Amino acid sequence: MLKPLRLLASLGVASAALMACAQGGEVSQGDFSPTYRGIETILLDGDLVNFRVSMDGARNNGDVEAYGRCAAAQYALIRGYGFARHVRTNVRNAGGIWRGDAVYTISAALPEGLKTIDAEVTVRDCGALGIPTV
Repeated sequence: MLKPLRLLASLGVASAALMACAQGGEVSQGDFSPTYRGIETILLDGDLVNFRVSMDGARNNGDVEAYGRCAAAQYALIRGYGFARHVRTNVRNAGGIWRGDAVYTISAALPEGLKTIDAEVTVRDCGALGIPTV
């Protein structure tokens, strides 16, 4: 069994925290005003990466899943890859704080599967929506 390697890369949790400080962590989209609390990145094995995100004000699981997807896309670009494939996301809400635990594979070539993302396009879309990335 592999032991997770915790990565706190300079562009990891720190950039999410800096973005939250610079913007107050809040992004308003009409009635939707979430507060993004941060991203934790854990390298599980080579191209398999775990992203743990937390936020306030999510409307549903989809908002938390989007935050994890944005983190995965930026991480893929930072590592020099262009794609990611979603493996799974678990979401829970406790006391109004939403937490997501997402796993993605990252790759240079478009991976097989239905839940693939183009990292560059996804990061651009996340920026337009005001969702922070790694």
